[in-house]
Amino acid sequence: MTRSEIKALAFDTGGTVLDWHSGIRAALGEAGARRGAQRDWTGITNAYRRRALQLMTNQLHPSFNIDDVHRMVLDELAAEHELGMFTELDRAAIVRRWHSLDAWPDFPAALDRLRRRYVVVSFSILSFSLIIDTARRNGLNWDAVISCEMLAVYKPRPEAYQRTAKLLQLEPGAVMMVACHNFDLQAARAVGYRTCFIRRPDEWGPPGPPDPIPNPATDLVVSSFVELADILKA
Repeated sequence: MTRSEIKALAFDTGGTVLDWHSGIRAALGEAGARRGAQRDWTGITNAYRRRALQLMTNQLHPSFNIDDVHRMVLDELAAEHELGMFTELDRAAIVRRWHSLDAWPDFPAALDRLRRRYVVVSFSILSFSLIIDTARRNGLNWDAVISCEMLAVYKPRPEAYQRTAKLLQLEPGAVMMVACHNFDLQAARAVGYRTCFIRRPDEWGPPGPPDPIPNPATDLVVSSFVELADILKA
């Protein structure tokens, strides 16, 4: 692979760019403190994310988006963990917190560098609104936002990657998928994308990520966005 072959970088956003665990764990803990409830917020946060991913990935023309799923799963978890004291306002605040997550500290400056040489897009199962809100919060100047909500087909279905390359008017081999999840990279690679695995050891909080070891077929493996920008000469 040479740098000249890559024209665009497509970033997974939910865990690769955004620190969802810290934000949602804090939101759950705040609601619990208001209602005098103490639970395993780390475990509940990770169950929240895992279940939402299971429901949202692989969807084709769904009648719902990730915001709907976040609310539905939260209600299920509240029932399972005896959090019936969470009010409607508490639950709405937790779901809204997904729209105000912080980006990983090493991303914003690296994004600005990468955009000098490449088209850089958010390519995510997150809702269009959620990506915009977190971009504004963190000063992320994406060249474009490609939400699976807009495509009506969700990763890791191959059509999602194919349609994204088509929107960029590029052959799949000119696009590099950047993610901290092997399933995303594997699906992208299967349709011809180049791939980069970026390590995000804190994505799932203290338990660590479920798939921290990159697939050997991955083109690049980096430990930071700065390292990626350096390798790509941005």
